[in-house]
Amino acid sequence: MEQSFDKSLLASISDSLKGNIAVLMGGDSAERDVSLQSGQAVLAVFEQAGFDVQAIDPAKVNLVSELQVKNIQHVFIALHGRGGEDGSLQGCLEKMSISYTGSGVLASALAMDKLKTKQLWKSAGLATAEYAVLTSDSDWKAVLQELGETVMVKPASEGSSIGMAKAVGPEQLAQAYKNAVQYDQLVIAERWIDGDEYTVAFVGNETMPVIKMETDNAFYDYEAKYVSNDTRYLCPCGLSDEKEKEFQLLAKTAYQSLGCQGWGRVDLMTNASGEPFLLEANTVPGMTSHSLVPMAAKVKGYSFSTLVLMIFKQSLDVGNGDLSSTNIHVSALDCTGN
Repeated sequence: MEQSFDKSLLASISDSLKGNIAVLMGGDSAERDVSLQSGQAVLAVFEQAGFDVQAIDPAKVNLVSELQVKNIQHVFIALHGRGGEDGSLQGCLEKMSISYTGSGVLASALAMDKLKTKQLWKSAGLATAEYAVLTSDSDWKAVLQELGETVMVKPASEGSSIGMAKAVGPEQLAQAYKNAVQYDQLVIAERWIDGDEYTVAFVGNETMPVIKMETDNAFYDYEAKYVSNDTRYLCPCGLSDEKEKEFQLLAKTAYQSLGCQGWGRVDLMTNASGEPFLLEANTVPGMTSHSLVPMAAKVKGYSFSTLVLMIFKQSLDVGNGDLSSTNIHVSALDCTGN
Protein backbone atom coordinates (compact mmCIF):
# COMPACT_ATOMS: atom_id res chain seq x y z
CA MET A 1 0.00 0.00 0.00
CA GLU A 2 1.34 3.40 -0.99
CA GLN A 3 2.19 5.73 1.87
CA SER A 4 2.11 9.51 2.01
CA PHE A 5 5.12 11.19 3.58
CA ASP A 6 5.80 14.35 5.50
CA LYS A 7 8.56 15.95 3.44
CA SER A 8 9.92 18.06 6.29
CA LEU A 9 10.13 14.96 8.50
CA LEU A 10 11.92 13.04 5.74
CA ALA A 11 14.40 15.88 5.28
CA SER A 12 15.05 16.14 9.01
CA ILE A 13 15.76 12.42 9.24
CA SER A 14 18.03 12.47 6.18
CA ASP A 15 20.05 15.32 7.66
CA SER A 16 20.56 13.38 10.92
CA LEU A 17 21.67 10.06 9.44
CA LYS A 18 25.27 9.02 10.04
CA GLY A 19 25.16 5.58 8.48
CA ASN A 20 22.85 2.82 7.28
CA ILE A 21 19.48 1.84 8.77
CA ALA A 22 18.29 -1.60 9.83
CA VAL A 23 14.94 -2.90 11.00
CA LEU A 24 15.43 -5.72 13.51
CA MET A 25 12.62 -8.27 13.38
CA GLY A 26 11.87 -11.92 14.07
CA GLY A 27 14.24 -13.15 16.75
CA ASP A 28 13.70 -16.33 18.73
CA SER A 29 11.21 -15.22 21.40
CA ALA A 30 7.68 -16.59 21.70
CA GLU A 31 6.54 -13.41 19.91
CA ARG A 32 8.54 -14.10 16.74
CA ASP A 33 5.54 -14.25 14.39
CA VAL A 34 4.15 -10.93 15.62
CA SER A 35 7.60 -9.37 15.37
CA LEU A 36 7.93 -10.42 11.74
CA GLN A 37 4.59 -8.77 10.94
CA SER A 38 5.61 -5.58 12.74
CA GLY A 39 9.01 -5.53 11.11
CA GLN A 40 7.70 -6.00 7.59
CA ALA A 41 5.22 -3.14 8.03
CA VAL A 42 7.96 -0.83 9.31
CA LEU A 43 10.41 -1.94 6.62
CA ALA A 44 7.89 -1.11 3.89
CA VAL A 45 7.66 2.47 5.15
CA PHE A 46 11.42 3.02 4.99
CA GLU A 47 11.62 1.43 1.54
CA GLN A 48 8.77 3.49 0.10
CA ALA A 49 10.30 6.63 1.63
CA GLY A 50 13.46 5.92 -0.35
CA PHE A 51 15.82 5.03 2.49
CA ASP A 52 18.51 2.40 2.09
CA VAL A 53 17.34 -0.02 4.79
CA GLN A 54 18.24 -3.57 5.75
CA ALA A 55 16.02 -6.20 7.37
CA ILE A 56 17.93 -8.23 9.96
CA ASP A 57 16.63 -11.26 11.84
CA PRO A 58 18.92 -11.96 14.85
CA ALA A 59 17.74 -15.57 14.87
CA LYS A 60 19.23 -16.12 11.42
CA VAL A 61 22.58 -14.31 11.63
CA ASN A 62 25.31 -13.25 14.00
CA LEU A 63 23.82 -9.90 14.90
CA VAL A 64 27.03 -8.07 15.77
CA SER A 65 28.80 -9.20 12.62
CA GLU A 66 25.81 -8.30 10.48
CA LEU A 67 25.57 -4.81 11.98
CA GLN A 68 29.29 -4.24 11.46
CA VAL A 69 29.49 -5.61 7.91
CA LYS A 70 26.51 -3.56 6.76
CA ASN A 71 27.74 -0.42 8.56
CA ILE A 72 24.47 -0.08 10.48
CA GLN A 73 24.40 3.06 12.61
CA HIS A 74 20.66 3.37 13.20
CA VAL A 75 18.18 0.66 14.20
CA PHE A 76 14.40 0.47 14.36
CA ILE A 77 13.67 -2.27 16.89
CA ALA A 78 10.65 -4.37 15.93
CA LEU A 79 11.67 -7.32 18.10
CA HIS A 80 9.06 -8.18 20.72
CA GLY A 81 9.79 -10.10 23.90
CA ARG A 82 13.07 -11.54 25.13
CA GLY A 83 16.17 -10.56 23.22
CA GLY A 84 14.57 -7.45 21.80
CA GLU A 85 12.56 -5.78 24.51
CA ASP A 86 14.33 -6.75 27.73
CA GLY A 87 17.38 -4.46 27.69
CA SER A 88 19.93 -6.98 26.41
CA LEU A 89 19.71 -5.80 22.79
CA GLN A 90 19.68 -2.19 23.93
CA GLY A 91 22.90 -2.78 25.87
CA CYS A 92 24.52 -4.38 22.84
CA LEU A 93 23.59 -1.44 20.62
CA GLU A 94 24.84 1.02 23.23
CA LYS A 95 28.16 -0.81 23.27
CA MET A 96 28.36 -0.50 19.48
CA SER A 97 27.33 3.20 19.51
CA ILE A 98 24.30 2.46 17.33
CA SER A 99 21.19 4.59 17.83
CA TYR A 100 17.94 2.70 18.35
CA THR A 101 14.24 3.33 18.80
CA GLY A 102 12.51 3.15 22.15
CA SER A 103 13.64 2.99 25.74
CA GLY A 104 17.12 2.43 27.11
CA VAL A 105 18.64 -0.51 28.93
CA LEU A 106 17.17 -0.12 32.41
CA ALA A 107 13.68 0.98 31.37
CA SER A 108 13.46 -1.89 28.87
CA ALA A 109 14.55 -4.44 31.48
CA LEU A 110 12.14 -3.11 34.09
CA ALA A 111 9.13 -2.91 31.80
CA MET A 112 9.73 -6.43 30.49
CA ASP A 113 9.58 -7.83 34.03
CA LYS A 114 5.96 -7.59 35.19
CA LEU A 115 6.92 -8.34 38.79
CA LYS A 116 9.58 -5.61 38.98
CA THR A 117 7.20 -3.21 37.24
CA LYS A 118 4.43 -3.86 39.75
CA GLN A 119 6.84 -3.54 42.67
CA LEU A 120 8.08 -0.19 41.38
CA TRP A 121 4.55 1.10 40.73
CA LYS A 122 3.35 0.04 44.18
CA SER A 123 6.33 1.75 45.81
CA ALA A 124 5.45 4.90 43.87
CA GLY A 125 1.87 4.76 45.10
CA LEU A 126 0.41 3.93 41.68
CA ALA A 127 -2.65 1.69 41.52
CA THR A 128 -1.96 -1.83 40.29
CA ALA A 129 -3.68 -5.12 41.09
CA GLU A 130 -2.61 -7.10 44.16
CA TYR A 131 -0.46 -10.07 43.23
CA ALA A 132 1.40 -13.15 44.46
CA VAL A 133 4.48 -14.90 43.12
CA LEU A 134 3.72 -18.52 42.29
CA THR A 135 5.98 -21.56 42.62
CA SER A 136 5.45 -25.30 42.27
CA ASP A 137 5.13 -25.41 46.07
CA SER A 138 2.48 -22.70 46.28
CA ASP A 139 -0.60 -23.36 48.39
CA TRP A 140 -3.21 -22.72 45.71
CA LYS A 141 -6.05 -22.33 48.19
CA ALA A 142 -4.05 -19.82 50.24
CA VAL A 143 -3.24 -17.79 47.12
CA LEU A 144 -6.94 -17.59 46.27
CA GLN A 145 -7.84 -16.67 49.84
CA GLU A 146 -5.43 -13.75 49.53
CA LEU A 147 -6.34 -12.57 46.02
CA GLY A 148 -9.88 -13.79 45.50
CA GLU A 149 -11.40 -16.87 43.92
CA THR A 150 -10.59 -15.66 40.38
CA VAL A 151 -7.08 -14.61 39.33
CA MET A 152 -5.05 -13.85 36.22
CA VAL A 153 -1.87 -15.93 35.88
CA LYS A 154 1.04 -14.45 33.92
CA PRO A 155 4.62 -15.37 33.02
CA ALA A 156 6.55 -12.40 34.41
CA SER A 157 8.54 -11.69 31.25
CA GLU A 158 6.37 -12.53 28.26
CA GLY A 159 4.27 -10.24 26.10
CA SER A 160 1.29 -10.51 23.74
CA SER A 161 -0.60 -12.37 26.51
CA ILE A 162 1.46 -15.48 25.79
CA GLY A 163 1.15 -18.01 28.62
CA MET A 164 -1.57 -15.99 30.38
CA ALA A 165 -4.75 -17.58 31.70
CA LYS A 166 -7.76 -16.78 33.83
CA ALA A 167 -8.06 -19.23 36.72
CA VAL A 168 -11.08 -19.92 38.92
CA GLY A 169 -10.44 -22.20 41.88
CA PRO A 170 -7.37 -24.19 43.01
CA GLU A 171 -7.37 -26.75 40.19
CA GLN A 172 -7.45 -24.16 37.41
CA LEU A 173 -4.80 -22.10 39.22
CA ALA A 174 -2.46 -25.10 39.41
CA GLN A 175 -3.00 -25.82 35.71
CA ALA A 176 -2.52 -22.19 34.73
CA TYR A 177 0.77 -22.10 36.63
CA LYS A 178 1.89 -25.32 34.92
CA ASN A 179 1.24 -23.72 31.54
CA ALA A 180 2.79 -20.32 32.36
CA VAL A 181 6.00 -21.75 33.80
CA GLN A 182 6.77 -23.24 30.38
CA TYR A 183 7.40 -19.67 29.21
CA ASP A 184 9.10 -18.20 32.27
CA GLN A 185 10.40 -19.58 35.56
CA LEU A 186 8.93 -16.54 37.30
CA VAL A 187 5.12 -16.58 37.32
CA ILE A 188 2.69 -14.26 39.09
CA ALA A 189 -1.03 -14.32 39.87
CA GLU A 190 -3.00 -11.07 39.98
CA ARG A 191 -6.32 -10.29 41.59
CA TRP A 192 -8.94 -10.49 38.82
CA ILE A 193 -10.19 -7.07 37.75
CA ASP A 194 -13.65 -7.45 36.28
CA GLY A 195 -13.94 -4.26 34.25
CA ASP A 196 -12.99 -2.56 31.01
CA GLU A 197 -9.52 -2.60 29.47
CA TYR A 198 -7.80 0.48 28.04
CA THR A 199 -4.43 1.43 26.64
CA VAL A 200 -2.52 4.70 26.36
CA ALA A 201 0.29 5.14 23.83
CA PHE A 202 3.15 7.63 23.81
CA VAL A 203 5.29 8.90 20.94
CA GLY A 204 7.99 11.27 22.07
CA ASN A 205 6.34 13.86 24.29
CA GLU A 206 2.88 13.25 22.82
CA THR A 207 0.20 11.26 24.62
CA MET A 208 -2.15 9.51 22.23
CA PRO A 209 -5.93 9.16 22.68
CA VAL A 210 -7.09 6.36 24.98
CA ILE A 211 -8.29 3.17 23.27
CA LYS A 212 -10.83 0.83 24.84
CA MET A 213 -10.59 -2.85 23.88
CA GLU A 214 -13.62 -5.14 23.90
CA THR A 215 -13.55 -8.88 23.27
CA ASP A 216 -15.96 -11.76 23.68
CA ASN A 217 -13.06 -13.92 24.89
CA ALA A 218 -12.41 -14.47 28.60
CA PHE A 219 -9.88 -11.63 28.38
CA TYR A 220 -7.88 -9.67 25.80
CA ASP A 221 -5.66 -12.64 24.91
CA TYR A 222 -3.31 -13.47 22.01
CA GLU A 223 -6.18 -14.52 19.74
CA ALA A 224 -8.12 -11.33 20.48
CA LYS A 225 -5.02 -9.24 19.82
CA TYR A 226 -3.70 -10.78 16.61
CA VAL A 227 -6.16 -13.29 15.12
CA SER A 228 -9.77 -12.40 15.76
CA ASN A 229 -11.61 -9.91 13.58
CA ASP A 230 -14.32 -9.61 16.23
CA THR A 231 -12.26 -7.63 18.75
CA ARG A 232 -13.63 -4.11 19.08
CA TYR A 233 -11.38 -1.07 19.44
CA LEU A 234 -13.09 2.11 20.58
CA CYS A 235 -11.34 5.43 20.01
CA PRO A 236 -12.83 7.76 21.16
CA CYS A 237 -13.00 5.38 24.09
CA GLY A 238 -16.31 6.52 25.55
CA LEU A 239 -14.86 8.10 28.68
CA SER A 240 -15.64 11.68 29.63
CA ASP A 241 -12.90 14.19 28.77
CA GLU A 242 -12.05 14.49 32.46
CA LYS A 243 -11.82 10.73 32.94
CA GLU A 244 -9.75 10.24 29.79
CA LYS A 245 -7.26 12.86 31.00
CA GLU A 246 -7.11 11.05 34.36
CA PHE A 247 -6.26 7.77 32.63
CA GLN A 248 -3.67 9.48 30.41
CA LEU A 249 -2.01 11.10 33.42
CA LEU A 250 -1.88 7.82 35.36
CA ALA A 251 -0.42 6.01 32.35
CA LYS A 252 2.13 8.78 31.71
CA THR A 253 3.22 8.79 35.36
CA ALA A 254 3.63 5.00 35.23
CA TYR A 255 5.53 5.21 31.92
CA GLN A 256 7.91 7.87 33.21
CA SER A 257 8.44 6.10 36.54
CA LEU A 258 10.07 3.25 34.62
CA GLY A 259 12.26 5.67 32.68
CA CYS A 260 10.62 4.86 29.34
CA GLN A 261 11.22 7.12 26.36
CA GLY A 262 10.88 7.34 22.57
CA TRP A 263 7.61 5.48 22.30
CA GLY A 264 5.62 2.89 24.18
CA ARG A 265 2.28 1.93 25.63
CA VAL A 266 0.74 1.43 29.08
CA ASP A 267 -2.26 -0.86 29.61
CA LEU A 268 -4.80 -0.55 32.39
CA MET A 269 -8.17 -1.91 33.52
CA THR A 270 -11.02 -0.56 35.59
CA ASN A 271 -12.85 -2.31 38.39
CA ALA A 272 -16.61 -2.37 38.88
CA SER A 273 -16.44 1.15 40.36
CA GLY A 274 -14.56 2.53 37.36
CA GLU A 275 -11.25 2.92 39.22
CA PRO A 276 -8.20 2.38 36.96
CA PHE A 277 -5.47 -0.16 37.77
CA LEU A 278 -2.20 -0.40 35.86
CA LEU A 279 -1.47 -3.69 34.12
CA GLU A 280 1.88 -3.36 32.33
CA ALA A 281 4.09 -1.21 30.13
CA ASN A 282 5.19 -2.17 26.62
CA THR A 283 8.40 -0.62 25.28
CA VAL A 284 8.23 -2.21 21.80
CA PRO A 285 4.53 -2.29 20.95
CA GLY A 286 3.21 -4.11 17.92
CA MET A 287 3.07 -2.41 14.53
CA THR A 288 0.74 -4.91 12.83
CA SER A 289 -2.68 -4.39 11.25
CA HIS A 290 -4.25 -5.19 14.64
CA SER A 291 -1.87 -3.05 16.71
CA LEU A 292 -2.95 -0.34 19.09
CA VAL A 293 -0.33 2.40 18.70
CA PRO A 294 -1.06 2.88 14.97
CA MET A 295 -4.79 3.01 15.79
CA ALA A 296 -4.35 5.74 18.39
CA ALA A 297 -1.95 7.67 16.16
CA LYS A 298 -4.46 7.58 13.29
CA VAL A 299 -7.11 9.16 15.51
CA LYS A 300 -4.55 11.79 16.46
CA GLY A 301 -4.10 12.51 12.75
CA TYR A 302 -0.89 10.62 11.97
CA SER A 303 -0.65 8.16 9.09
CA PHE A 304 1.20 4.89 9.67
CA SER A 305 4.18 6.12 7.66
CA THR A 306 4.38 9.34 9.68
CA LEU A 307 4.14 7.35 12.91
CA VAL A 308 7.05 5.11 11.90
CA LEU A 309 9.21 8.07 10.93
CA MET A 310 8.26 10.00 14.09
CA ILE A 311 9.36 7.05 16.23
CA PHE A 312 12.59 6.74 14.26
CA LYS A 313 13.27 10.49 14.49
CA GLN A 314 13.04 10.27 18.29
CA SER A 315 16.04 7.95 18.35
CA LEU A 316 18.08 10.37 16.26
CA ASP A 317 17.16 13.38 18.37
CA VAL A 318 17.47 12.25 21.97
CA GLY A 319 19.73 9.22 21.93
CA ASN A 320 18.96 6.29 24.21
CA GLY A 321 19.27 5.42 27.88
CA ASP A 322 21.75 7.04 30.25
CA LEU A 323 23.85 4.05 31.24
CA SER A 324 25.62 6.00 33.96
CA SER A 325 22.42 5.80 35.99
CA THR A 326 21.55 2.15 35.35
CA ASN A 327 24.35 0.42 37.25
CA ILE A 328 24.65 -1.92 34.28
CA HIS A 329 28.04 -2.61 32.74
CA VAL A 330 27.33 -2.91 29.04
CA SER A 331 30.60 -4.66 28.33
CA ALA A 332 29.29 -7.60 30.34
CA LEU A 333 26.16 -8.02 28.20
CA ASP A 334 26.00 -10.74 25.58
CA CYS A 335 26.29 -9.05 22.20
CA THR A 336 27.40 -12.09 20.27
CA GLY A 337 24.09 -13.02 18.64
CA ASN A 338 23.41 -16.57 17.37
